Amino acid sequence: MMRIFKDLSQRNRMSDIRKTYRMYLRMERGLSENTVQAYERDIDKLFSYFIRQSVDPVHATLDQLHDFVRDTFSTDTNARSQARILSGVRSFYRFLLYHNYIDQDPSELLEGPRKEVHLPEVLSVEEIDQLVGAIDLSSHEGHRNRAIIEMLYGSGLRVSELTALKLSNIYRSEHYMLIEGKGSKQRLVPISPVAEKWFQYWLQDRALWPISPGSEDYAFLNRRGAPLTRVMVFTIIKRLCQAAGIRKNISPHTLRHSFATHMLQNGADLRIIQQLLGHEDITTTEIYTHVEVQDLRRAILAYHPANQKER
Repeated sequence: MMRIFKDLSQRNRMSDIRKTYRMYLRMERGLSENTVQAYERDIDKLFSYFIRQSVDPVHATLDQLHDFVRDTFSTDTNARSQARILSGVRSFYRFLLYHNYIDQDPSELLEGPRKEVHLPEVLSVEEIDQLVGAIDLSSHEGHRNRAIIEMLYGSGLRVSELTALKLSNIYRSEHYMLIEGKGSKQRLVPISPVAEKWFQYWLQDRALWPISPGSEDYAFLNRRGAPLTRVMVFTIIKRLCQAAGIRKNISPHTLRHSFATHMLQNGADLRIIQQLLGHEDITTTEIYTHVEVQDLRRAILAYHPANQKER
């Protein structure tokens, strides 16, 4: 990317800014390497555009940023990708302001597309029962697979949080787990009594499994004694859905969505659900209120006498 700068001093300056920005994302904001790389790709687009326009990207104006948005989004970039690029641009200019490269943030009033809301797929309580009923508890992995389902559905964990879970971070006497979520942010999550029971059964089986060096502290292992991967958990759940006759498009995240939806439907406060899920912004959690509204509409269509007559 830096080869687009013709002037050596400018190229060195932008290279230094980019390195400092990377350190800011990693050290001060605590973002994961994947997120940092995504932000850097967005900034590459910004730099490439402004160098073609003979504009210093550090000192771009709001009007010039709007030109960048129109040019970049004139192709078939979907709303989600556009929103992500804008987030990266705003992050970069906040960094420049914070580190005194600029005196005013030109991206403050930068407008972008409204992101479409896609309601998550959820399982009903009956479908959850069908899912766990499809587990063959007499198989070698039976108790492990049941513990996985109970952890994902009973505590709302992300699949990455489940596969990274360490035995040393499970406080069974206090009935809590220490979970490391996105951006290495930690939170305490309760373990339900049902999940505790099946996890105990799995631990008894686990004691008889081979364990590969370096994997001793991981809670969930594969047959070779190595930590489970996200792909393997996905495969386990897909196979259980097929065995249970569930035709929805299910992934491990569906169990997390189902956890949040069922909690809300049974009266849990949205702030509590936010903390349990590890959402930084409550607007992320509010999507589950849309799911509940959908349920209300289905109930009206199914049970209101006027709608029954129409059918």
